[in-house]
Formats: sequence, structure tokens, C-alpha cells
Amino acid sequence: MKRLVLFFCALMVCVTCVPAAFAQMGMDLFKKPSIMKAFNPVVGKGALYETTTKKDSSKKEMELSVTAKETVDGKEAFWMQFYSRDSKGKEVTGKALITKDDFQFHRMIIQPPGQGAMEMPFNPSQSRDAKMQESLSEWHSVGTEPVTVPGGTFVCEHWRNDKNNSDIWTSDKVTPFGGVKEVDPNSTMVLVKVLSDVPDRITGPVKKFDMQQMMQQMEQQKQQQSKP
Repeated sequence: MKRLVLFFCALMVCVTCVPAAFAQMGMDLFKKPSIMKAFNPVVGKGALYETTTKKDSSKKEMELSVTAKETVDGKEAFWMQFYSRDSKGKEVTGKALITKDDFQFHRMIIQPPGQGAMEMPFNPSQSRDAKMQESLSEWHSVGTEPVTVPGGTFVCEHWRNDKNNSDIWTSDKVTPFGGVKEVDPNSTMVLVKVLSDVPDRITGPVKKFDMQQMMQQMEQQKQQQSKP
């Protein structure tokens, strides 16, 4: 169970190209906070990031991209894909269907390493939505400035969160979340490369999530890894 919890935590981290985007998961916004204007999905486009943890200087790669577009209740929706790999080679892959206008998450699919793709149940609560809305409102713009990262130099809007001492720089030249650089007390994330013609990493048929089946598969993998 502990490994399963860690896996889902890693999955959530993958959605955090911009903390505001992650905080928003599942929300039906009546008024989008200003920072959400950075959300600019383009099918086939994406961005590769590198996160460095300040405590131990460990690094992790993260890819965010848009693989497809469809309609949900008459609204334009995009499949946002997230893929993460840490310094030990551990991978997390998934994608979420998001309507652009209200930034509401409608579906979530994950594909654990060595397993088939699964669609996750998703039932956001009103109390959690309110907390996420409050978190988003903490970000405010402090102007525009050029920022140079491994992926290039961009004229960015600088967003500041005084409550948690964090900064984010976004550009409309980067999709899907506009993220160019993020700095918080624990880590720094920078854009490494703007991506084109990004493939869908979710392969094979998608099944409904089955907790018992997943636990059995993980136990089998554990037993195989423990064999001499």
C-alpha cells in the first residue's frame, strides 16, 4: 500500500508544471484566477523540464504535453499528458482531459511501469475545490522580465506567491502551462526544451481502475525483483 500511495503522489507532482495548475485539479471555476491565463494547450506541443531539489541536488525530468482534442458537453477539451523520470529511472505516465474555458478536469488515465493503462475514478469535493481556489488566488503578477533557461530566453510574466515564498515565470510561447521557470524554498524547475510532434505515451487499451488487480500486479513485481 505504501508503494501505491507513493506512486499516486508522484503522479500528482507530474501535474505541477505550475503549482497553480495542480491546485486546480477538478475545479469548476466561476472566475479563473489571473495566473490561469498561462494555460495555452496546442495539440502535439509540449515542454521538457528539469527539477533540482535544493536539499540533496537530486534531479528529475518532467514532460508536459497535449496529445489530442475533443469536446465535452459542448466545450473544447484537451488531453494533457504528463511524464516524469527521476535520477533512479523511476517513471510515471498519465494524462488528463481538461476543458480549456473553465479548466475543469473530466477524466484521468495513468499507466504504471510495466502495466496497462487505467482510468481513475475522479470525484472532487466542494471543500477541496474551495481550498484550491484559495491557493490559486494567492498568486499575483509583479510585471514582465526576460528569463534565460536551458530552453532559451523568453519574455515572461513574473508571478509571486508571498505566502509560500515562491516565484513562477510564464510565457505564451510555451505550452501547455506557459512554465519557463519556478523557484520555491525546496526546489528549482527550469524549461529544458520546447517539444513538437509529441507522441501519446499511453499505449494499448484503457481499463477501469481495479485496486485489487493493481495490488496483485505490484506484489508480483515485488516478488520477481526479490528473486536472486
